[in-house]
Amino acid sequence: MAIERPDPDELLARVERDNAKARRGRLKIFFGASAGVGKTFAMLQAVHERRAENLDVVIGLVETHGRKETQALLEGLEILPKRELEYKGRRLEEFDLDAALKRRPAIIVVDELAHSNVPGSRHPKRWQDIDELLDAGIDVYTAVNVQHLESLNDDINQISGVKTRETVPDTVFEKADEIELIDLPPNELLLRLREGKIYLPHQAEEAVKNFFRPGNLIALRELALRQTANRVDAQMLDYREGHAIQEVWQVSERLLVCIGPNALAERLVRAGKRLAANLRADWLVAYVETPELQRLPSIKRDAVLRVLRLAEQLGAETVTLSSPIISDAIIKLARERNINKIVIGKPRRRGWRRWLFGSVVD
Repeated sequence: MAIERPDPDELLARVERDNAKARRGRLKIFFGASAGVGKTFAMLQAVHERRAENLDVVIGLVETHGRKETQALLEGLEILPKRELEYKGRRLEEFDLDAALKRRPAIIVVDELAHSNVPGSRHPKRWQDIDELLDAGIDVYTAVNVQHLESLNDDINQISGVKTRETVPDTVFEKADEIELIDLPPNELLLRLREGKIYLPHQAEEAVKNFFRPGNLIALRELALRQTANRVDAQMLDYREGHAIQEVWQVSERLLVCIGPNALAERLVRAGKRLAANLRADWLVAYVETPELQRLPSIKRDAVLRVLRLAEQLGAETVTLSSPIISDAIIKLARERNINKIVIGKPRRRGWRRWLFGSVVD
């Protein structure tokens, strides 16, 4: 394994971050594609497992949505009373943050991460309540659906035709200590819906016609799986950086296509697309701009932009880098993104021309 001594300043900064993290509570998110996949049920099962380990666990707030099997799992658990707030002449119940901080359990369950609090609460959003609990050193279990992630808001709207009003910043998801994906195939989810295990019968009929259409559920499931996979990848890269591991870990296929300002670029992108499809790999297309290439005529620079746009249309992520040495930039990018396959066009130079000018492949 290739190990390089880390920079002392980076090492000190990492130690300080780790110390701060050690004082903070741990956040576990039960994550799913949609309502009804079993997030709250799985969360409460985990609570019973922690209680069996003699850990101090309380329920700060759980939404059962009338589901009997979920309600049954609350039996025998300590449940904090809710706080009542008056809003527009109505008495509304909310999670009692102050009571939770005073009780100070080892683990607290606070459901519905994306919930918006009643005006007059200390924080406008529940994820902010949870952040305060974490700052107090309390571990938190919570749950959220993929459509509530802020960065996916437009995608969800396009898929389902529904604008999600309650969202969570992606940083909350990214900084969670643990993500547990609760996955349920769309056909099983629709069966649960028709059996009345998610909504009441009249609500279920409307749901099937709208948000719970099979195509929507397939797309939402794919988004949830992808977000979870991205999260795992980020954790792996963080571990490699923390341990100064330069070697690429071949956990899954990742393809990098390197293009230049020449006629071969478009062919390379199309070949990369075919290879990525065959490997079922994520793929990137990179263009490295050297000081010499920055002086290219506008017609050639426009041609490069057209090829990068083509790559995006074919499903690639595109990256433009600036570096005096193309090979160094490519190697650095490959290490940072855990790339295990690189596609580079073979230069046509022969003999003295190749010896004189060199090539990225060499």
